[in-house]
Amino acid sequence: MMEMIINPQGSVRCIYDEAIDLNALGTVCICRASHVEPDAQGKWWADMSPLGGPRLGPYRHRSEAIAAELQWLREWMNH
Repeated sequence: MMEMIINPQGSVRCIYDEAIDLNALGTVCICRASHVEPDAQGKWWADMSPLGGPRLGPYRHRSEAIAAELQWLREWMNH
């Protein structure tokens, strides 16, 4: 399920997903919110600095870092 936040001016904020065609809503501006990458030891990190957030991790698996990334983004969107 794709979560969307619509402000009173009609702008929409969401975590990008291909569930719906965002172009159908109007002009689209997509920007990177984070980076999920391994370190030299093979541990995974979710870097939320593009949104002024923390570096989450380390995680043993990439999927764990992505889950933490999504949880942080959902909380950030709702504030």
